[in-house]
Amino acid sequence: MELKNKFVAAILIVLSVISVLALVHPGLPITHDGQDHVVRIANFYQNLIEGNLIPRWGANLNWGYGHPILEFLYPLPSYFASCFHLIGFSLVDSAKVVYGLGMILSLFFMFLWLKQFLGKEPALLGAFLYAYAPYRFVDLYVRGDIGENLAFALVPLVLYFIFKLYKKPDFKYVIFGSLSLAFLILAHNAIALITVPFVLFYGLYLLYLSKSRRLYFINLLSLIILGFLLSAFFWIPALLEGKFTLRNIVTKDGYLKNFVSFKALIYGSWSYGGSGAFTQQLGIIQWVALLLSPFLAFIFWLKKDKNYILIIACTLYTVMAIFLMLPVSNFIWERVMLLQNFQFPWRFLAITVFSTAILAALFIERIPKKLQLITVLILIIAVLFVSKDYLKANGFSHKPASFYTGVYQGTTDTGESSPLWSVRFMEHFPKAHLEMLDGKATVKEIKRTSTDHQYTVTVEKRTLFEENTLYFPGWEIMANNIPVTIEFQDMQYRGTMLFFLDKGNYTVEAKYSETKLRLICDIISLVSLIALVGLFGFRFVKTRLS
Repeated sequence: MELKNKFVAAILIVLSVISVLALVHPGLPITHDGQDHVVRIANFYQNLIEGNLIPRWGANLNWGYGHPILEFLYPLPSYFASCFHLIGFSLVDSAKVVYGLGMILSLFFMFLWLKQFLGKEPALLGAFLYAYAPYRFVDLYVRGDIGENLAFALVPLVLYFIFKLYKKPDFKYVIFGSLSLAFLILAHNAIALITVPFVLFYGLYLLYLSKSRRLYFINLLSLIILGFLLSAFFWIPALLEGKFTLRNIVTKDGYLKNFVSFKALIYGSWSYGGSGAFTQQLGIIQWVALLLSPFLAFIFWLKKDKNYILIIACTLYTVMAIFLMLPVSNFIWERVMLLQNFQFPWRFLAITVFSTAILAALFIERIPKKLQLITVLILIIAVLFVSKDYLKANGFSHKPASFYTGVYQGTTDTGESSPLWSVRFMEHFPKAHLEMLDGKATVKEIKRTSTDHQYTVTVEKRTLFEENTLYFPGWEIMANNIPVTIEFQDMQYRGTMLFFLDKGNYTVEAKYSETKLRLICDIISLVSLIALVGLFGFRFVKTRLS
């Protein structure tokens, strides 16, 4: 490795360490959502060790009544954290490792992608700004959004494999690109939704540049379709079964108090407060890159460099994101329910983090080569100085593992994933898992997992029972292996499952299974994964034999 390569690699390593150094401190950083994420991971992990490979039900959430939140919120961080927990990390440390990976990998993957078509110096600045934008530290040390933080790492990785596919039509890039796209979708719903359009644009942009358009288009289409099919087990049920939740009710008009002022986008003091209190600024260099982008596009056009198209796209992408964060865009928000599900207009800062980093890298590409490295180093030092207050948590909490693995009074969201026939939060503990409301019977619990509750019941006269678990499609109750009729819309009992049993002896089982929709989506993803593994194996064998 030449000296310059070693120097750039050293800078990347140092920058990655600086960004996550605060995570080394014992305890969980005190953030808005960090504690809820660890609780969610604990419920997710419990499902996995019980044999539920696609966890959808958080049994210990919502005062012990359970909650379907795991079906609707990004599973990838929980899969990763569960792997670390399985090999011995605590739940808190497992979450912190995933937080750290999101920051570190976003820095390296952005550099990896930009270096494919720019020099090392421009790629270094772009990667640095991508990781060190103010909003990234809001995500990490203020909001504690584990999924959004991880998704930032996956966007440039998808683009990297698309670019490699453009340069060389090798099917391995289809395989790894589709896995990266699937991971992006599984990492964070909202970030995937607002970045996939750019992924599609970038693929088409390279199609325009390609000399083998037909082959490249087939490979690109295969990559995108496979990515969506591999993640179908999550995004299709989350999209279609959301109608059974309070999502549209809870999120309706909630965005109105979360618009951003234009002044706040320019500058906002650092704060660990909630929405509207933490800084929502783009960053000084990011603003400079955006304001100079028309001039930059013109220079690239004069030089007959097709990257002027990329500059225009990033500029428009940034302007669109800024517009959607401002109150003036309300006429769009009030008409598009999908936007309202985002809840927070400032979430579009994620777009500006990405697009302005690209613009800054392209700007460095145009200055004289001998000035590039020194310019990049000066800018890095300046941003590090400005960011010195962002690189730390607002304290650390130290709670026993039982706090996260036990019954949790919250739902780990604002109630939008609660069943439509229920309430946002139960607010009290159940008297018993299987409770007698009327009649006479004795109950003995013989088994209880996240998705399987079994009892022996002796009924002396017709009895009304309440299984103190929220009903959601997939739950069924069997008495001696015969389905019983469930009533779940009696609002006196807040959406729990009521059923009658006549006199007799019973083995009662309440079980949560996949609906037909979920099962079909599971099969789609499984078949896609098998096909992907098979194709990879075939390619590997073919390469070895040739």
